[in-house]
Formats: sequence, structure tokens, C-alpha cells
Amino acid sequence: MSDENFTLTTIYYNWKTYQEHIKAAIAPLTAEQLELRAASHLRSVGELVAHIIGCRAGWFTYTMGETGDQVVMQWREKAESGSTAAELVEGLDATWQMMARCLERWNDADMQQTFQDDWDGKIVHLSRAWIVYHVMEHDLHHGGELSLTLGIHNIPADFPG
Repeated sequence: MSDENFTLTTIYYNWKTYQEHIKAAIAPLTAEQLELRAASHLRSVGELVAHIIGCRAGWFTYTMGETGDQVVMQWREKAESGSTAAELVEGLDATWQMMARCLERWNDADMQQTFQDDWDGKIVHLSRAWIVYHVMEHDLHHGGELSLTLGIHNIPADFPG
């Protein structure tokens, strides 16, 4: 991504910082801690992070047709449980690196390109810019859920905000 746009540079820099907070929070967790939930019907800590990774991999590779490395492609199809903290950190890093390469390469015209998607039987056309925003908001939404879940269980997590 070009440094010419101060606003976008600031947004992407802080998104990356947020990702680093997620990684720092989950890296030291044990298998038992990754299974903790805020409530029995909600995703576990590990499932939340896997869901973030899978969303990134899916939107970028499946919807927009970007090429991901082996790690990214595994996360696109991976179940949302059973991963170690190290695997989750690796998935966050791999998907972040893929997204960063794309954002560096794409220009304004690329961001306007649309992609067809099926939303409950309705065909919609989504711009690349909308998809990037959606993935970011998804990270922030589930990152907040992750922070709450860790806090409920008295596990320190240094999330901004």
C-alpha cells in the first residue's frame, strides 16, 4: 500500500498493531485455555482465533482469487477447533502477510473491482474495498469477543482501547 494516503496508512498500521495484540494474547495459552468460552454456546478462545484466520483466508483466496501459501490454504478449509497456540499464531502471521502483499500491490482501480458472492441465495457484487473493510471489521469484532472471553477467565490480554 502506498504511503501517499495518510488515512489508509494509519488504518492499516493500526490494524496490524491490533493483530499483534491478538498474537501476544494467545501465544502463551495452553490447550486448556484455548478451550475456554464466555458461555457454553459461544466459540472458545481457539475457535475465535481460528475463525478470524479462516475468514481472512476465505475472503482473500476464495472470493477474490488471491494466491495464498500452504498455511493460508490450509486455514481456508480448517475446522475451527483443535489448533495449538503456535498454529494459531502461524495462521495469523500467514494470513496477515498475504493480505499485506495484496494491499501493497492493489491500486485504486483494483479496489473498485467487484466480486460476485452468494448471500443466502441472493447474488451480490462486492468491491475489493468493501471486502477488505469487512475482513478488518470482522477481526475487530471477534478480537473484542476474544478480549472479553480472556478477561472473564482472568487471563491478561493487552488489547488497545
